[in-house]
Amino acid sequence: MPGMAILRSHFLTGTHKYGTMLPDPDQVYTPAEDTFLLLDAAKGEVRAGDRVLEVGTGSGRIAMELSGRAALVVATDINPHAVVSARDQGIDVLRTDLIDGIGGAFDLILFNPPYLPTRPEERIDDWLEYALDGGVSGRDVIARFLAGAGRVLAPGGRILLLVSSLTGLPDVTGIALAAGYSATVIREEAIEGERLYVIRLVRKL
Repeated sequence: MPGMAILRSHFLTGTHKYGTMLPDPDQVYTPAEDTFLLLDAAKGEVRAGDRVLEVGTGSGRIAMELSGRAALVVATDINPHAVVSARDQGIDVLRTDLIDGIGGAFDLILFNPPYLPTRPEERIDDWLEYALDGGVSGRDVIARFLAGAGRVLAPGGRILLLVSSLTGLPDVTGIALAAGYSATVIREEAIEGERLYVIRLVRKL
């Protein structure tokens, strides 16, 4: 597909740079309820011919389980410990911020974003924080992602986004609508202290 050669060249560069690093498992997000809810939704959404991009793959659990169900599965993460952990499972993953440096167009994009509302004084200077810290509102990273995701979304493509009640479902759908997407809740689950949702986003006609 157009742009895939650029994407592969980034993977090769990254592999040489980070391939010998020993990951710290304490710095990689452990799959939890949000991971499994998004995974369940992704399994129901993915089609055999899909080119799939998982943004912020973390442990790589979702990308790994979708491999073989789609034509292509690749991933990104900003955390070098997560990148090496995912590569150790055979996942094509690029270390980058969200979708920076990604070429090509994807039929299905998955993102379990950092969504915890976090004040500056609550921040901890470690890699795991990238999986948790959503800024003061909990929506900072989501807004950045939605502002740029259309660049790598194929015509007719879908985005599955994990949202928490801590972040505010109406606020997130409002950001999505402003970015040109329609939003539909396709999965939800109550867990201790919050409610989780997976929303499907498609470009508005």
